[in-house]
Amino acid sequence: MSDTKGEALAGWFDGRVGLFKMAKANLRKVFPDHWSFLIGEIALYTFVIIILTGVYLTLFFEPAMNEVVYRGSYAPLSGIRMSQAFASTMDISFDVRGGLLIRQIHHWAAVVFIASMLAHMMRTFFNGVFRKPREINWLSGAGLLILGMFDGFMGYSLPDDLLSGTGLRFMEGAMLSVPIVGTYLSFFFFGGQFPGTIIVSRLFTLHVLLIPGIMLGLLAVHMILLVYHKHTHHPGPGKKNMNIVGPPLWPVYVAKSGGFFFLVFGIMALMAGIAQINPIWMYGPYRPDQVSTDAQPDWYMGYSEGLIRLMPGWEIHLWGHTLVLGVFIPLVIFPTVLLIIWLYPFLEAWITGDKREHHLNQRPRNAPTRTAFGAAWIGLYAVLLIGGGNDLIATHFHLSINAITWACRIGFFVVPAVVFAATRRICLGLQRRDRNTVLHGRESGVIQRLPHGEYIEAHEPLSPGERYTLMADEQYEPLELPPAVDEAGVERKLSRSVRLRTRLSRFYFGDRGQIAKPTAEEYREHQETPHP
Repeated sequence: MSDTKGEALAGWFDGRVGLFKMAKANLRKVFPDHWSFLIGEIALYTFVIIILTGVYLTLFFEPAMNEVVYRGSYAPLSGIRMSQAFASTMDISFDVRGGLLIRQIHHWAAVVFIASMLAHMMRTFFNGVFRKPREINWLSGAGLLILGMFDGFMGYSLPDDLLSGTGLRFMEGAMLSVPIVGTYLSFFFFGGQFPGTIIVSRLFTLHVLLIPGIMLGLLAVHMILLVYHKHTHHPGPGKKNMNIVGPPLWPVYVAKSGGFFFLVFGIMALMAGIAQINPIWMYGPYRPDQVSTDAQPDWYMGYSEGLIRLMPGWEIHLWGHTLVLGVFIPLVIFPTVLLIIWLYPFLEAWITGDKREHHLNQRPRNAPTRTAFGAAWIGLYAVLLIGGGNDLIATHFHLSINAITWACRIGFFVVPAVVFAATRRICLGLQRRDRNTVLHGRESGVIQRLPHGEYIEAHEPLSPGERYTLMADEQYEPLELPPAVDEAGVERKLSRSVRLRTRLSRFYFGDRGQIAKPTAEEYREHQETPHP
């Protein structure tokens, strides 16, 4: 028998699962070579780092709230009564070899994971990657971001320190503000009166098993659809809607991606080694009658924190019950905004009525209204993040906390509108510049003097590749309402949805929503007309 035992085993295995045949067909898949696509890889690799470090931490963490007396290495807390969860976290930090480093890698990776997911979704949003056929990929990515935010919140609540306990108290208040069922929700979640004796074990199960399991499922769907639909790519010479330009998966992309993983892991380790995060020994164990000063959540939960702090303390008293609007309204706004972002692809598809597949990215300037909406959301997030840290800003910059709060309250309504209008105008200006560049050419910086004494700047014609890049985007025509009467002279009855869709289409793609690209006739006319 000429085959070696290894080849025979490989042949037996391939004959039953077809792995090699499938790999041969997929290893030549092409991936675009652009730095912005690495943002999604950062999210993937930090998630892997979170899983690896989380497995290590679970070997030593005790998710229990029974009281013990601390006898560990950290002398300032020696003899203090605390929960088993806090004591085991202290042991990981000071008595387990490498425990503090792993803890900080885990926490920093979680922070970077959510930041990279948000940046990845922003790239996807501004480039219009979510259009058909990638709506499900957008939903799975948005689901990963939302689950990651809540899993991160549960993760830093596990040590049962004073800071995390304050965050849980915040969540309890939000639950209690829900009309009719708020008390029942709180008692169900905490297993009785706050803080109860089982909340850490419940959070541990959610944080380690349930939510990561769902996230792994969503990640698998995301990656499978990514391979099936292939990457989108940016406009440029040779890049069309039905092809992909870039290096193959094997060996180029695999080598670069593998090296990038170790680079990300190294940076996480470096950050964990030199930048302290979540020093629970400085806060001490949680006590319901105490609140730590400067209590702040991780940045990705600052959105909800800002909503609560900026909302006036309004209350309604009806039939012997109190409806706490100061907490309930932010509790409604927070998921509503997330839901709008989650479902935005379907809203834009309804407005455009476009059922074609799109594999070529849009430049953000060529979708001014969408880009303006995204920038307005970023402006709103920044305002709420400042509002969520109003106490720190007041103490560090010696400002009035009331002045900061009122400035953020006004900014909640003003900043998104101003950012929307400014971003839309900037995009239209860039579109107008692209149009003029296509028609007149690029400014050369060479000044010429005409015979009659006038000074002008000479323009250089664009290369075919540059013209293609600027003209590759397709523009939608705004919808128009049908005539008021039909062919038989009968008045048409138009539904509200039709009228709303037409108004939104004009708002997105009307004269004020985009600058018309130069036509072929206009281009030929400018080329035939002598100009410097």
